[in-house]
Amino acid sequence: MKTYYIVGLFAILFFTSCKTEPKQKEETQEATETDKSVPELIAEAHGFENWSAVKEITFTFNVDRDSMHFERSWDWKPKSNTVTAISGPDTLTYNRNSMDSIALKTNSGFINDRYWLMAPFNLMWDSGNYTYEHTAEATAPISKEPMQKLTIVYANEGGYTPGDAYDFYFKDDYIIREWAYRKSDQEEPNLVSTWEDYVEMQGLQLAKQHNRPEGGTNLYFTGLTVSKE
Repeated sequence: MKTYYIVGLFAILFFTSCKTEPKQKEETQEATETDKSVPELIAEAHGFENWSAVKEITFTFNVDRDSMHFERSWDWKPKSNTVTAISGPDTLTYNRNSMDSIALKTNSGFINDRYWLMAPFNLMWDSGNYTYEHTAEATAPISKEPMQKLTIVYANEGGYTPGDAYDFYFKDDYIIREWAYRKSDQEEPNLVSTWEDYVEMQGLQLAKQHNRPEGGTNLYFTGLTVSKE
């Protein structure tokens, strides 16, 4: 019974929220007054300019819900795109540039877990595969505080979640505080969560904690390290 419970739970939690090899298309949004788009400003606020120097990043993705705990660990070398996955007694090392069926299945988990840690950077990595809208005055879904909102909607083809929408809530510093996922760009969100407990590592601003109040679920990171060349 425990195995089926975990599978059912993570079918909900792990929506594999990003595109990794987006097809390029022309963006239609105009730049901000600083000649940088809102996605660029958010990525920069989280230290994206320092990403090119990162040699290795390790992290353990944890999920607590009721009495259930789940975790899996990753070691990623972005220069070579080599990933080592550790889940319980199982370890697999693969290169994301050349994946067999086993690696592809494992990589879907990596994409999901990495997204929860580095979604602001995905705004740059996926920039050719979504459209976006910036709302200067919005209400955050959890805290109900006034914030700005960036909505991105992925293209209807390619990637892991075609046509899905994501709302990022932030203040004047462009640091993400709250977030919502809307499948197929529907009006009501499927998931909302906080982005909190930020740490600065090698110039990167990373949120270690995500709380989902509607489900009593906590997503968080441990064992986080970042090393540069």
